[in-house]
Amino acid sequence: MDRELQYNKPWIMQRADPYVCQKDGVYYFTASVPAYDRIVLRQSKTLVGLKDAGERTLWTRHQSGPMSKHIWAPELHYIFGGWYIYFSGGQMEDEWEIRPYVLKCTGPDPMKDDWVEAGPMQGADGDEFSFRAFSLDGTIFEDGGSLYYVWAEKVGVGKQISNLYIARMESPTKLATVQVLLSTPDYDWERVGFWVNEGPGMLKRGQNLYLTYSASETGAAYAVGMLSAKSGTDLLDPRTWTKERYPVLKTDAVKGVYGPGHNSFVKDEEGRDIMVCHARTEEKIEGNPLYNPNRHAFLLPVKWDRDRPVFSF
Repeated sequence: MDRELQYNKPWIMQRADPYVCQKDGVYYFTASVPAYDRIVLRQSKTLVGLKDAGERTLWTRHQSGPMSKHIWAPELHYIFGGWYIYFSGGQMEDEWEIRPYVLKCTGPDPMKDDWVEAGPMQGADGDEFSFRAFSLDGTIFEDGGSLYYVWAEKVGVGKQISNLYIARMESPTKLATVQVLLSTPDYDWERVGFWVNEGPGMLKRGQNLYLTYSASETGAAYAVGMLSAKSGTDLLDPRTWTKERYPVLKTDAVKGVYGPGHNSFVKDEEGRDIMVCHARTEEKIEGNPLYNPNRHAFLLPVKWDRDRPVFSF
């Protein structure tokens, strides 16, 4: 990694909800684009090289019906022996009918081979709740030979509440277990504008699992919280997880970085843990924050206090 890189400066412009992964010495980057109308991907042999790498459009939205509006937060995962992209989308007829969907790569090269729709995410048999309401931001991690799916889903009335849920996966498009409530907006910093927990991301270090998430409305109040658990424990038991009382990353007005959140994690070429998140460089947002394009991807080195991650710009 370029040691002169300034971590309080945007890395990739106008790319929200950034997701980076690495496989076989190649880095891949995807994110929400400002038009919310397509899935894009870029690759590089270096993490920093993703900034100037060419971008391929893998899929574009439908003209109507499911997956025709608000194409959000794609993530690229190599699981079940192939490449899959998980994203959320609404529909022109009801833009807030947001649900999670899956794309599958037809070959081994996600940048060259064709992508096809694998269908919507499905709940486990007998699960009457998962993906029945506004659902988005699915991420996947492995522990003890099992794959887990963590996502945000709204419940309640009025403005509704966005909670985080977890389940074990049966296949690329179906859960094996009924959803378990992992986190709900308990604290004041999670309730600014809206009561929100969303955008989960997994960081592993030894036997420790750290699940970050984002909270509150998408302006300067947006911040990152964290849950932690031990590898090998019952991750479908909410008591296994410990939730931090305060955000672990938030607006830093002195450095001119506002509303950081919706992050992923990757290791750089030297094996150091890197947080990839989006943030804004202005406190005051012109127009509706959701449609303002100026959420940019940032890189932050993860610092460690013994086995506890520390995040800062």
